[in-house]
Amino acid sequence: MIKIAPSILSADFSILGDEINSVKSAEYLHFDVMDGVFVPNLSIGLPVLESVRGVTGMTLDVHLMITAPMRYIPRFIDAGADIITFHAEAEKPENISGAIGEIHRLGKRAGLAIKPGTPAEALAPYMDTIDVALVMSVEPGFGGQKFIADVLPKISGLRHVIDNCGFTCEIEVDGGINPDTAKLCIRAGADVLVAGNDIFASPDRAARIAALRAGE
Repeated sequence: MIKIAPSILSADFSILGDEINSVKSAEYLHFDVMDGVFVPNLSIGLPVLESVRGVTGMTLDVHLMITAPMRYIPRFIDAGADIITFHAEAEKPENISGAIGEIHRLGKRAGLAIKPGTPAEALAPYMDTIDVALVMSVEPGFGGQKFIADVLPKISGLRHVIDNCGFTCEIEVDGGINPDTAKLCIRAGADVLVAGNDIFASPDRAARIAALRAGE
C-alpha cells in the first residue's frame, strides 16, 4: 500500500494541533528541518518536534536538510523522531554509514536523501542498510515548487535495484506531489509520497490523502 506523509511545513502553525489531527488518516507526518546553510531557508527544529510528539502518535518522519547532520541525530531522536532522513550531499562520505548506524543503534529507522541532480548511484553503497531512500522531486528548501519529472527514471531505477537485490527500504518522493504527479510516482515504483500544499490547501484532507494514496 502507498503511504502518505503530509508535510507540516504547509500547515497553519497557529492551530498546529488541529492541523495534525486533520491528517491523522495518513501513515506518516513529515517534518522538514532546514538550517539556512545546506538549503537557503530556515524552518522548524527541536522544540516544535517535541511539541508535535506530545500531541500525536503518528509516525514522525523527520527530514534533515542541514549540514553535518550526524551532530544532531541523538537530539532529534530524543525529541520524538521515528524516522530520520538526512542528505547524502550534507555529510562526509566517511560519516554516512556511521550516521545510519547511530540511528539504528538508537532504535529508529534511517533514511538517506538525494537532491534532483544527484544520481541514484549515490545511494548504492547504503541500500542494504537504510530503511528509506528519499528522492527529492524539487530542489530542497522551499515548498510549493513544480515537480521535476526528470526524477522518474531515478525512482524506477531504485525500484529495480530494491526488488532485484531483495532490499527492504522504501522509496519516498518529496516535492510537487499532487494527484497527477502522485500517479506518475506510483507507476515508477514509489512507496511513500510527501505532500504539503496539496493536502493542507484541501477542504477535505482525509479525502485528499485517500486520492493521493490511490493515485487518483
